[in-house]
Amino acid sequence: MLPESEPPRGTSSRDPGGTISPRPEETKQRRSKRVIAIANQKGGVGKTTTAINLATALAAVGRRVLVIDLDPQGNASTGLGCDRNGREVSIYNVVLGAVPLRQAVVHTRIPGLDLVPSTVDLLGAELELIDMERRSHRLRDAIEASGASYDYILIDCPPALGLLTLNALTAADAILVPLQCEFFALEGLSQLLRTVERVRRSFNPKLELQGVVLTMFDKRNNLSDQVAADARDFLGEKVFKTVIPRNVRISEAPSHGKPALLYDHRCAGSRAYMALAREFLIRERAQLAA
Repeated sequence: MLPESEPPRGTSSRDPGGTISPRPEETKQRRSKRVIAIANQKGGVGKTTTAINLATALAAVGRRVLVIDLDPQGNASTGLGCDRNGREVSIYNVVLGAVPLRQAVVHTRIPGLDLVPSTVDLLGAELELIDMERRSHRLRDAIEASGASYDYILIDCPPALGLLTLNALTAADAILVPLQCEFFALEGLSQLLRTVERVRRSFNPKLELQGVVLTMFDKRNNLSDQVAADARDFLGEKVFKTVIPRNVRISEAPSHGKPALLYDHRCAGSRAYMALAREFLIRERAQLAA
């Protein structure tokens, strides 16, 4: 964990600078890269916010992280400070096979955190992929061919269960689901979990549920408590203990091209994402030891 008084260190948007070194014993235990798809077919549940802030927190404790922005809206790219005019090569070019993954990688201002940006061209990718060979495996093939030396690759999925999300789930080792604390949340989660099971049977038998992150939690609202309780009854230990609160500073950060952890590392939202990263790594270590 970073000390509360010390925000993640930054450099220029094109120069990753130095990294925070992990403990030697952790380096020995660390597995090869883990690919995590951050997905939920509902929009506005905190997928992108979770992707960029979890990635930032992991990078801040010495992990090498790549964020793949697979959403045509490109909000993860914007939130990590990648200007729209500077996205000459994007994930669109990668999934269509025009360029290798490594050619699309850009460095962010956060040491140890890289990005494959998205553009609006990705809107047409699903139609273009229909007639291509291995259309469900394009992203997986690109990642495997890249030989990328990251600890974690986080894929920010679009808010739909289409061919782009299928590519992400086929490429992933695990899926992380942000779940907004609202009335219909569990209904959408059930549909997503059925999709995960179909992907596991047909395309990716190793795919597992990393966990569910409760987002936009409002402690003043009894409904948030009820949704959290129902989610824990339904999924038990798969629901992270850390909850992400509704927080103005989290909402403001993307307009400044920064994750919340850089914009205001003392706010409640930033503290929650640092706690989520800690819990995430504890789970990862437990799984590695199993």
